[in-house]
Amino acid sequence: MALYSIDQLQQKNEEDLRKIADELNTPNKKSDDKQTLIYDILDAQAEQTAEQKQAAPKHRQRIQKKEAVYTANSEGETQRLEQTSTTATKRRRGRPTKAESEAMRQVALKNEQAKAEEQTVPPIPTTTPEEPTVEQKETKAEEVPDFISEQLFKQADMAALADAVIDLDEVKQQLEGKNDKKEEAELLPMTSEAPTAGPTQTPTAEGAQQPEGKGNMIKVNDHFYITKDIPVIYNDPIYDEQPEVAPVQRPKFRRFKDDPLVNADAEAAQQAPIQEPERPKRTAAAPAPVLEEELLDGRGVLEVMPDGFGFLRSSDYNYLTSPDDIYVAANQIRQYGLKQGDVIEGKVRIPGSGDKFFALHRLERINGLDPAAVRDRVAFEHLTPLFPEEKFKLCTGRHDSLSCRIVDLFTPIGKGQRALIVAQPKTGKTWLLKDVANAIAKNNPEAYMMILLIDERPEEVTDMARTVNAEVIASTFDEPAQRHVKIANIVLEKAKRMVECGHDVVIFLDSITRLARAYNTVSPASGKVLTGGVDANSLQHPKRFFGAARNIEGGGSLTIIATALIDTGSKMDEVIFEEFKGTGNMELQLDRNLSNKRIFPSVNLVASSTRRDDLLLNEQAQRRMWILRKYIADMNPVEAMQEVSKRMERTQDNDEFLISMNG
Repeated sequence: MALYSIDQLQQKNEEDLRKIADELNTPNKKSDDKQTLIYDILDAQAEQTAEQKQAAPKHRQRIQKKEAVYTANSEGETQRLEQTSTTATKRRRGRPTKAESEAMRQVALKNEQAKAEEQTVPPIPTTTPEEPTVEQKETKAEEVPDFISEQLFKQADMAALADAVIDLDEVKQQLEGKNDKKEEAELLPMTSEAPTAGPTQTPTAEGAQQPEGKGNMIKVNDHFYITKDIPVIYNDPIYDEQPEVAPVQRPKFRRFKDDPLVNADAEAAQQAPIQEPERPKRTAAAPAPVLEEELLDGRGVLEVMPDGFGFLRSSDYNYLTSPDDIYVAANQIRQYGLKQGDVIEGKVRIPGSGDKFFALHRLERINGLDPAAVRDRVAFEHLTPLFPEEKFKLCTGRHDSLSCRIVDLFTPIGKGQRALIVAQPKTGKTWLLKDVANAIAKNNPEAYMMILLIDERPEEVTDMARTVNAEVIASTFDEPAQRHVKIANIVLEKAKRMVECGHDVVIFLDSITRLARAYNTVSPASGKVLTGGVDANSLQHPKRFFGAARNIEGGGSLTIIATALIDTGSKMDEVIFEEFKGTGNMELQLDRNLSNKRIFPSVNLVASSTRRDDLLLNEQAQRRMWILRKYIADMNPVEAMQEVSKRMERTQDNDEFLISMNG
């Protein structure tokens, strides 16, 4: 049966998976869960594979027995030349062992007894069985320890050097001179060929591969012959000669300087460099190329982790952890100089079998600009703040709402304004916020708007997202305070990064009072508690949030329009409002008496104003507004709002309204 991988199983439907599970007889073959079927099939396949491997027959290695060579004498006794053959196939250097010496002495005694019995045979010079082999003669000439000889024998030119040192004729003369005092025997060849000139040698591995002659026999006496037959080459791997491999030159020992073998190559070894064998270079496996068809377009706000890497958070999940998060490597963050809150656009790689997240493959734009232009940007804290100089246009001249006309005339909003809408409950602050947001989005398309709703009702979040053309980020009242704080920090960091790149950003915050409550909840206790249970250090973070609004010299601005609650019956709200009252540079107050009489917008015109509105209004508008404010100064909020709204309803725009005034 074919084996399936996990990718192949995931591509099949549930019906095919049940068929495969039925064939493999898995325990959950009728399950409706696709993942359960896949993992049961994989387990069953693994078990079958293991059983097949255990049931496979084991092949036995056959070892061939070696053949033995026997010699027979006149008495019918046989002698196995096992030791000679072993010595012949396995080349060895050094002095003969005790067993070899004992065997040679026994052969010599037999020769002496045979000579004593045959008096008629004339004495013929012969060699004793104690004659050493070529290797033994070489060892006597060299007198080198075994480990030195083995090191030297591995050299490539060892054969020529050994031939130069050892001469068979010289060895014969030396051995004949040493054996003058011993009895000699005659070597009589039994074949028609000429007598062997060289001394009798024990067959070596080289002689076994090249036999000298067929049927050569050496007569010791009438009863004992040594038969030199074609040697047997054993197939047993124990006795086979190892194939010659190119020797690896290694450092030699320099202790035995008088040794001829060591001194022969001493100069050459010192001059020639040590050559190490070439090792194949292992190159790292190149990653599989990613096709353009496998890449997706991704976008998100960067959140940098403490370990150096980061994730691109999606606005669909209010910049919190989600399945759509895109992994950004630490080297990419360092390479492009990315910061917390950067809006990243680029190509995203689909996660493979071993990946957990989508990964950013190629970065294309940062905050809407080229990455090379963003790298050397100036930090937000080091930018030069100025008074707002350019006014947001809220009115088009036709079909403008009364709320926008009053705000545009009495409390103009400029780029970089720090506006505070002070309202009592049920005065229509949320409705007023929506009108102003839609007017800015319609008449100022260059501004990027974000609406941050903290601790608000869920139905208001849905209504705001559907009626306002802006990005809505919300954390409703059923969420913990930690979530309120985290979302607010991400929104603020995003706005700062966009201002650093020269964009005009507007944040509508509803409400700053509830945001200050959330910071008061999560901040550690400092031991200094103000009136209403407000911690002394808890107001630093919301003040920093609200104080970030500013107009930047050279381009870019951050405008924050926040709402503050008063007269709620809570001492905490009163303390929070007093802290922010002197922070803003524009204040728009709503009156509960106006909303009770159903007069909207419920704006207290006398108490509402903008600092340095002379930078936002032209000279004619300033003169007319001076007269208007003197006119309504003695009126109560209800009378003032009724008088102004009645006159505005008769005109189409604010310019016509100012012209209609006397003086």
